[in-house]
Amino acid sequence: MRKRLTVLLLVLLQIQAIAQIKNIKLAEEKEGDRSMVEPSITVNPKDPKNIIAAYSLDRIKFTKDEGNTWEEVTVTSPFGVFGDVVLESDPKGTVYFFHLSDPSGKGRSDEAWLDRIVSHRSDDGGKTWDEGRSIGHNPPKDQDKPWAAIHPKKGNLVVAWTQFDKYGLQDPACQSNILISSSSNGKKWSDAIQLSQNPGDCIDDDNTTEGAVPAISNDGKIFVVWSNAGTLYLDRSYDDGKMWLRNDIPIAKQEGGWNMKIPGLGRANGMPIIKVDNSTSKFHNALYVLWADQGNGEDDTDVWFMRSTNWGDNWSAPARVNKEDSKSHQFLPWMTVDQTTGYIYVVYYDRRAYSDNQTDVYLAYSTDGGYDFTEVKISESPFTPTEDHFFGDYTNISAHGGIIAPIWARMDNGKTSIWTAIIKEGDLGIKKEAAPTKKK
Repeated sequence: MRKRLTVLLLVLLQIQAIAQIKNIKLAEEKEGDRSMVEPSITVNPKDPKNIIAAYSLDRIKFTKDEGNTWEEVTVTSPFGVFGDVVLESDPKGTVYFFHLSDPSGKGRSDEAWLDRIVSHRSDDGGKTWDEGRSIGHNPPKDQDKPWAAIHPKKGNLVVAWTQFDKYGLQDPACQSNILISSSSNGKKWSDAIQLSQNPGDCIDDDNTTEGAVPAISNDGKIFVVWSNAGTLYLDRSYDDGKMWLRNDIPIAKQEGGWNMKIPGLGRANGMPIIKVDNSTSKFHNALYVLWADQGNGEDDTDVWFMRSTNWGDNWSAPARVNKEDSKSHQFLPWMTVDQTTGYIYVVYYDRRAYSDNQTDVYLAYSTDGGYDFTEVKISESPFTPTEDHFFGDYTNISAHGGIIAPIWARMDNGKTSIWTAIIKEGDLGIKKEAAPTKKK
């Protein structure tokens, strides 16, 4: 008991020693608009002062001065824009924006809803965007939950997602599967191929095959993780996606499944995120996977992390990122790796400080390949979500060149808003490692 109290005190002292991170409100819900959820953000690796954020189905804000000023644009597409937004940047500074389609603009009431994934490209840091390219159009099947990755040197792209025979259909014969498509420059996309060998149902619940996230290594190895029926799966390609080892490798249990009940939220998912360390750090080529689950009980949601140092053949035992010992909820996590340092950053919602549904936003970071994480509360004040208002399925975070940009939603008085914080390594007390001395 004394040891636990000592560790908790040290953590609290460490958190208190760091100055409050400045929060930046990017947007807030207007009357009748309930789409201020599921934001995405990217730090441009060519110019880290250029940070681009997406939210509210079709709106994007960008800054070119490290967050001091922001400009908003609206993205349009003949295929429609309907949420699940994803932003990624390539090494030359091109920014890509992915989302679901809604050609009619009628949402769920139209059969064409979710008929494809759409990608847009910006060559000026988020100011202007092309009209969008179609990915995975395969009527009458529905396409949902995309995520993308970019080759850290070549700049070629992949996007993975779930294909439903029919979204939401409660028929045992209805299947969901993981698909993937690739492109050299975002202007033309390959025909989708199916990765998953074990289909899920179409209900959009624990037994649905969902949450596909890809990652690409410096030498073109591609990895995709997803969740289905309480298990995290991995598929791999070692040749830029020309050939896939479609063997659905089970890499971890997700106790209780990916769809979790969090008080104050209609639903919350713990779908996995995968990243590869492409930096020159001593953890170069390590694979990292992050997720959340309720293995410790429905009143105790936790964020979990594990690594592989042999391209996914073997994995470390899952380690808990959140260090508190109380039964509380840490949920909707996301992870990134600063590829200039190899440092890992994780953002998530946290209720350790409260006995009700008040919620903070935390950042955890590791400078040693995820063996140890330090946690910092980054939200300026708590908020309380309500179940009658959809809160989204994810947060997001990006980092490059020592600049860390998390993004999240919060809810005040029943209205959602989108927030970010532009954080530097020094703000967290991270000391830069001295450059190695050359031998004489």
